[in-house]
Amino acid sequence: MTGVALLGLLLATAGGLAYGRQRFPVAFWLLFGLPLAWGRFLSTYGSTMVACGLAVPPSRARALAGWAVGRREARPVPPRIRRLGGSLTGLRVRLRLPGGLEPADVTAASSRLRHAWGVHAVHVVELGPGVVELRMTGYDVLRDVRMPRRLPSGPMVVPVALRDDGTAFVRNYREIPHALTLGANQSGKSVYQRNLIMNLARLPVALVGIDCKGGVEQIPYAARLSALATDREQAAELLDALVGEMEHRFALLKECQRTALDSPDEEVASDIWGLPAYVRPVPVVVLVDEVAELFLSATKKDEERRDRMVANLIRLAQRARAVGIYLEICGQRFGVELGKGAATLRSQLSGRVVHRVNKQTAEVGLGDISSEATTAATAIARDRVGVAVAGDASGGWSHIRTPLVSIAETAAVCRAHAHLVPDLPALDRHRPSARGEEDGPAEPGPFPRPRSGPE
Repeated sequence: MTGVALLGLLLATAGGLAYGRQRFPVAFWLLFGLPLAWGRFLSTYGSTMVACGLAVPPSRARALAGWAVGRREARPVPPRIRRLGGSLTGLRVRLRLPGGLEPADVTAASSRLRHAWGVHAVHVVELGPGVVELRMTGYDVLRDVRMPRRLPSGPMVVPVALRDDGTAFVRNYREIPHALTLGANQSGKSVYQRNLIMNLARLPVALVGIDCKGGVEQIPYAARLSALATDREQAAELLDALVGEMEHRFALLKECQRTALDSPDEEVASDIWGLPAYVRPVPVVVLVDEVAELFLSATKKDEERRDRMVANLIRLAQRARAVGIYLEICGQRFGVELGKGAATLRSQLSGRVVHRVNKQTAEVGLGDISSEATTAATAIARDRVGVAVAGDASGGWSHIRTPLVSIAETAAVCRAHAHLVPDLPALDRHRPSARGEEDGPAEPGPFPRPRSGPE
């Protein structure tokens, strides 16, 4: 009876631990996973690095010293540990690589390191010449998304999702001005857009929506939008107005450059962020939902309008970054089958976020970034809604997942920050509440100022 009771106790304990690991992964990691992983790492670090081929032969002086002191052969030298720390999601280890190793060697061995130390995943990040950081996660952080408490901040920096290494994925518009987001139905693309709009609504920026599906996706956020187009005819007029606003801003930038020989160097600016705050126009983010609708044409008149819209989009993508106009292009598919201008537009969209899609669409979105990223996008399971592959022109990519946000929550944030809608006379005709009150496109007016919010 004592043995049966002991066996029952052990089974109950094991079951309780398994339940706690599934339902409370953070608590389980802090109580059990982190101490075990820390001890396993410290006790097996040297032998693991040698077994994974991440150690180099000792120098001649080290070999002679080892022979003289211990009369035994000196062991290979692994990377030196510069920092070791734990977190709510895993371990962070900073390594100094010895001569003969490069970050690619550590990346190639990441899967073997993961199994050796019993963690969920090992991500390698290059911090500098010869310095890498191993970001080990103790559990699947994308299964239940919890954004970090400390989020990156700055002008036009928007936290959107969680990376699979436990850090925040942000849209930094000053570094990556334009982006393309792709995803099939029920893949989580709309949730990604909601997170983006909700976080942008809190900033002193102008939001412009183009939703040719009758506005069903963006009308709930109309309180925070400076302009909204719900069909192709309105979209063509709105894009014309945006190009006019861009040209007007370039005229201001040229006027404020002050490139005379006697002007101080610090007063010369090549974009709006170099202008004084009292002159700088408010940034504009253009949100295009289902970009394929803009490429459709059934008649000759539609084809002329389509060519005009595509040309305006390409002009904005090529030039508008300097004057603070940024593009967020979304769609279920995007490729050369859409027609003339699609490939040119795609080449200007350096940021890429691809949810679950077919192979052809994944190659369009990520093929020019990494073949591995393309494979990862096509391998996203159907039940992993919201998981995507994010990449950029540098060739780096990672898995991300956005927190689940409803339309009602995003609309409530937009209404609460409606006072941040800036004055944009060139877009007044396209305001959701004022459409149809004026005839003809508005002329670019004085440069906009945010009504409130930090500079």
